Amino acid sequence: MPYIDESPTMSPQLSARGQGGGDSISPTPPEGLAPGVEAGKGLEMRKLVLSGFLASEEIYINQLEALLLPMKPLKATATTSQPVLTIQQIETIFYKIQDIYEIHKEFYDNLCPKVQQWDSQVTMGHLFQKLASQLGVYKAFVDNYKVALETAEKCSQSNNQFQKISEELKVKGPKDSKDSHTSVTMEALLYKPIDRVTRSTLVLHDLLKHTPVDHPDYPLLQDALRISQNFLSSINEDIDPRRTAVTTPKGETRQLVKDGFLVEVSESSRKLRHVFLFTDVLLCAKLKKTSAGKHQQYDCKWYIPLADLVFPSPEESEASPQVHPFPDHELEDMKMKISALKSEIQKEKANKGQSRAIERLKKKMFENEFLLLLNSPTIPFRIHNRNGKSYLFLLSSDYERSEWREAIQKLQKKDLQAFVLSSVELQVLTGSCFKLRTVHNIPVTSNKDDDESPGLYGFLHVIVHSAKGFKQSANLYCTLEVDSFGYFVSKAKTRVFRDTTEPKWDEEFEIELEGSQSLRILCYEKCYDKTKVNKDNNEIVDKIMGKGQIQLDPQTVETKNWHTDVIEMNGIKVEFSMKFTSRDMSLKRTPSKKQTGVFGVKISVVTKRERSKVPYIVRQCVEEVEKRGIEEVGIYRISGVATDIQALKAVFDANNKDILLMLSDMDINAIAGTLKLYFRELPEPLLTDRLYPAFMEGIALSDPAAKENCMMHLLRTLPDPNLITFLFLLEHLKRVAEKEPINKMSLHNLATVFGPTLLRPSEVESKAHLTSAADIWSHDVMAQVQVLLYYLQHPPISFAELKRNTLYFSTDV
Repeated sequence: MPYIDESPTMSPQLSARGQGGGDSISPTPPEGLAPGVEAGKGLEMRKLVLSGFLASEEIYINQLEALLLPMKPLKATATTSQPVLTIQQIETIFYKIQDIYEIHKEFYDNLCPKVQQWDSQVTMGHLFQKLASQLGVYKAFVDNYKVALETAEKCSQSNNQFQKISEELKVKGPKDSKDSHTSVTMEALLYKPIDRVTRSTLVLHDLLKHTPVDHPDYPLLQDALRISQNFLSSINEDIDPRRTAVTTPKGETRQLVKDGFLVEVSESSRKLRHVFLFTDVLLCAKLKKTSAGKHQQYDCKWYIPLADLVFPSPEESEASPQVHPFPDHELEDMKMKISALKSEIQKEKANKGQSRAIERLKKKMFENEFLLLLNSPTIPFRIHNRNGKSYLFLLSSDYERSEWREAIQKLQKKDLQAFVLSSVELQVLTGSCFKLRTVHNIPVTSNKDDDESPGLYGFLHVIVHSAKGFKQSANLYCTLEVDSFGYFVSKAKTRVFRDTTEPKWDEEFEIELEGSQSLRILCYEKCYDKTKVNKDNNEIVDKIMGKGQIQLDPQTVETKNWHTDVIEMNGIKVEFSMKFTSRDMSLKRTPSKKQTGVFGVKISVVTKRERSKVPYIVRQCVEEVEKRGIEEVGIYRISGVATDIQALKAVFDANNKDILLMLSDMDINAIAGTLKLYFRELPEPLLTDRLYPAFMEGIALSDPAAKENCMMHLLRTLPDPNLITFLFLLEHLKRVAEKEPINKMSLHNLATVFGPTLLRPSEVESKAHLTSAADIWSHDVMAQVQVLLYYLQHPPISFAELKRNTLYFSTDV
């Protein structure tokens, strides 16, 4: 079992999320497994989950022991004439650590024999229930956490002896680990209890998923999960302000207040940027192109301390650089293309179309949506650094401009100091953006999950009645916006009601909805002063008095009757009515009959005949790709010529002596295509039909230790020819991905190409799926890609070591 250790995040964050931003745990436990065969499979998974958790629990106890180790000598010196720390400082830093250690040591000692002497009827739900009932100790620890860190930091700065102690605490490695000790800082270890509550909750979720409902553990685990989730929710509310925070080198908390994608005008062209507003600085970034296997990171384009940021008044701002706007008809053409592509995707899904065709359509749709997102905004939002440069963004809606301006101005009311970030500080801040961001995807519909609401298509009838709450008379009007194609569009505007505090418009509008989910109402004061002209767009700037948004709930609006509602905005109430009128309107595997060839023949038959560990066709294709195709842009993604691939297939099947000569002359994409075809035509996928459901369950596990345990166990279970060939291919694909800057093929790209080929459900599985939702394929393909990606991102896996190592606590089942 490898050493599993989570490095501390920037701030304490308790969340029921898996690594890599997986789905949050549902508030209610999943349904149990049916008794019988499924129950047996579930119990096997249960053991794998527990073994992995036990391994990580051992590491956690070792970490707590390492943290407690200096506590006794520190207490002993506290009463002497030369104390390192005072008793009060010791109690603050090590608060509740001893209690947490004792709780987990008892839990581990009770759980360990149950896993070691496993049988299907073993019960341990009461242990998890007891562990959950003791979470009050963690509440006390979390409440004290910030003070403990600050105290440890101050003591390190004022006492060299304590600094040395806190910088190199020795943590024992697991029993079967080669590393006897690992050096860890006190700050990192103090974070471990915060991380542990989340880990325990994830394990409970995994255990419940694989525990039959009639098992005696089921109600106990349900209860433990309920307690843990309620605890997490309450803690998250308490520490919420710190969840989006990063600590500056001076120890101050810099919190992320708002972030989102904006179109910046830079060097006379439009660029999509991710903008981050922190409590004291605005940072403009873009996602960096990363090398194979690396996490995505942001590249800072520029930043302005909020103390130096000013909004030039419209009449002061210089004319914007020349940006060629997209003609309206071209924008409309894009929308028509997107609508047509959406329709094609739906048809393909309804007709059980090939995933490749759907992916192609989705890619085209994303390209068009991205162009639309980039080229449709026209509303200028300019910010200025009082030390010089100004920056211009273009937004689709005045609503966003107002939101950004208000958020910045609210922060500027505090006593802010100007500063310059060092390159290291800037790197740390930019590095935190990926973890802290709240907006993860570009706002286009092709980024949405298939189970997300597609929005409303049809016509929304809105009557804007009246508004109240204005403190003095003004010339007032409202505009209506709905979301369409990923951004908001202004669709209607009332007349200006002059010199009043209670305007009564009673105006009806018919708004076409194109997948819309929200309606916005903005209330303005009309400005007639011709000196206040915005040089960016030559329009007189009106003042926003209030703005509000409501979700378009289909059940509420899809009625024949008008639905009256009120939007409250900055003390102003706008009354309106609305009603909605809807617009009327797997690859089959066929074993080869000719067993003398290689295509469509079992891999074990081919390797036995050839007296080889890896089929000759695989070795030769890989060798040729590595010789002259590893730097080819889009290798394995770009299709080779079909006739060339068929010619190579015939030569390999006939074991022709001219194979090597033919390979050296053939287009490299045809050779890559032949390798893919070989795996696709195997009578059974390389990772086998039998293990397919287990791979799907393993990759869905939330706990990293359990997942590691399960995924390595599944590899061991593969027949030797399949395993050796898979490991051979895995190392080849990693070498291809190392050249990603040249060939543009990342590990994820390669997993997308090969995942569904190496790991596909059998026809029986596919037929079972066909009876469910028409778009079930997308979930399957995603999981298949994730399985291959898991192994591609894993440190090198040796066949001999894999076979030699037994699972932690011997989980052969």
